[in-house]
Amino acid sequence: MTATAKNNQTLLIGLVFLMTTATIAGAWGFEIIGRYEPCALCLQQRVPYYTVIPLSLAALILSATNSLPEMVKWLMFACAAIMVISTGLGIDHAGIEWHWWQGPSDCSRTGALETSKSVLPDLSRRVVPCNEAALRIFGISLAGYNALISAALAVLSYYAARKSD
Repeated sequence: MTATAKNNQTLLIGLVFLMTTATIAGAWGFEIIGRYEPCALCLQQRVPYYTVIPLSLAALILSATNSLPEMVKWLMFACAAIMVISTGLGIDHAGIEWHWWQGPSDCSRTGALETSKSVLPDLSRRVVPCNEAALRIFGISLAGYNALISAALAVLSYYAARKSD
């Protein structure tokens, strides 16, 4: 691999790492600053990011130090596959929000009531059901943006993996 191709691969891997980290930071920002309580599906959609962040960081370090190029390739293929799954999770959640299909029964306004140790509900928490978008920006929900970001990350990860060939 030429030095330019290696630099491009390292740049792509760095972009994957930064985008996954920024996406999770954004989700935490909506939760902490915006006081949006994530639903069960929102939390499930974070798992691929929590997996890709350390994988892409490892690939970034290996790529930047010109170590184990085969490992870099397989780490990035793994990141691509994980982000394809994440894209599916985002599409599924967005479809539930648009009422195109049913979501889990315990995650909708018409589903089972949340049980608590207290007789009174905790009114200080803003609980958003899975079948209602907490927020739409330009008509796209956060789950929809997750699907778009995940798809872009899948493509970038795949392209970074292919750079080693």
